[in-house]
Parts: sequence; structure tokens; C-alpha cells
Amino acid sequence: MTELESGAGRSLEGRSYIVLGGTGGIGSALVRRLVHRGAHVVAAARGEEALQALADETGVETASVDVTDPGQVDDLVKRVAEAQPELYGMALCVGSILIRPAHLTTPDQFRETLNINLESAFFTVRAATRHMDGAGSVVLFSTAAAGIGLAAHEAIAAAKGGVEGMVRSAAASYAGRGLRFNAVAPGLVDTPLARRITSSKSGRAASEALHALGRLGHPDEVASMAEWLMDPAHDWVTGQVFGIDGGLARVRSK
Repeated sequence: MTELESGAGRSLEGRSYIVLGGTGGIGSALVRRLVHRGAHVVAAARGEEALQALADETGVETASVDVTDPGQVDDLVKRVAEAQPELYGMALCVGSILIRPAHLTTPDQFRETLNINLESAFFTVRAATRHMDGAGSVVLFSTAAAGIGLAAHEAIAAAKGGVEGMVRSAAASYAGRGLRFNAVAPGLVDTPLARRITSSKSGRAASEALHALGRLGHPDEVASMAEWLMDPAHDWVTGQVFGIDGGLARVRSK
């Protein structure tokens, strides 16, 4: 039984959160967990249809936002912070998967990978620090590939490695304000984003074999770590990167 199913955890009623990428596999799982605990949640993403479906399911407020546009991100956070004085947390649950060695990666593909993964993280940190008053928690997403050398992951490892460095620097810069910055570094998670890799039987088997625990992650398993980091009960944690990866980055069982 998951924490969500058991109803564990104190209420977050009166707290507000923004989940960027809120309609993705991990993002929507995080939205559900926060709503379940009574938080006011604004889910942001680009797809209007998916946002409407999430709103119908959970009752959350939604916003159509392109996280690679700094103006849109800043406007959203400013608007929510003005309307919800208890804006306590933000999570950026957005990413991409490019598995291609450097000599086969075009400059445009590399720039796109940086834009989606690293620049959007910077825009999130910038908006949070401009508009969140007082203590709070910002959660970004890295990847196990930033902590271990995986073949053909040069672009995404570079982008997410930058995210991890940003987390540590921002944690130092804004500790005096009580703003916390942490990251979650998943292995391969069974989400729509991963289906290009896992849709074939051989691709899924190879991916599972990379993980010491022999399976892919579930979105809710990763979202639970983000939820934990966004809980004010855990306000002595900052500047950390948490691997939720089935052992991928640190463990070899064979």
C-alpha cells in the first residue's frame, strides 16, 4: 500500500504548490499526492486537453505554460504568489530523453536538450526566487545518467548534471531566506516519455536489466520523493540530489 493510499502524512491544507509539467507521468502523480493531502495545486503544462482531464479528475487549478519560455514561467509564479500568499513549493517535472552518442547528436538536438532540461530549470529557480516570499521548497529533476557513465547519454547527462550543480548553488544562495532546493534523480520510469524505449519487448528487457532491482520505476514512487521534499516537515533538507533509480547509479547486482 502506498503512502497516498494509506492516507499517511499530515495535512497540507493552506499551502499552495505549483507543479510544472503537471500532466506528465511523474508530474500528475505528484499533483494527485499533494491534492490528496489538502494542498492547493496549480498544475501547468502545454497541452490544454491533458490539463482539462487532470482538472476534471482532481479539481486542481491549471495553467497553459511553456516552461522553456522564461516570461511565461515568471508570469505564472508571480500570479500564483500574489493570489496565494502561502505559496510554499514548486516542482519542475519536465524532461526529455535523447539516447545518442555525441558524434551522432546534431547541434540543434543538443540545444533542444539543454533548453528543455537545463534552461527550464534555471527559469524555474529564477521565478521562484523572485516571487516566493519566506520559506519554501523547489524540486527539480535530474537523472541517474548524470551520476554514472551511460553510453550515448552525453547530451542529457550534460543537461541534468547542470541541474544538479544549480541545485547546490541555489541552495547556498537562498538558504538565508529559508528557500530550499533539491533534486530527484530517477532511473528509467514507466511513463509515456519512456515508451519510445520500452514499447518493444527487447528494449524494455534491456532497460530493466540495467537496474539492480530488475524493473522500471513507477511514477508514484518518484513522485513520493518530490512530495517528501515539498513537505514543510522536512525543512532541514536542502542542496541534495536523491536517487530514486532501482540502484541504477550506484549498484551492480551481477
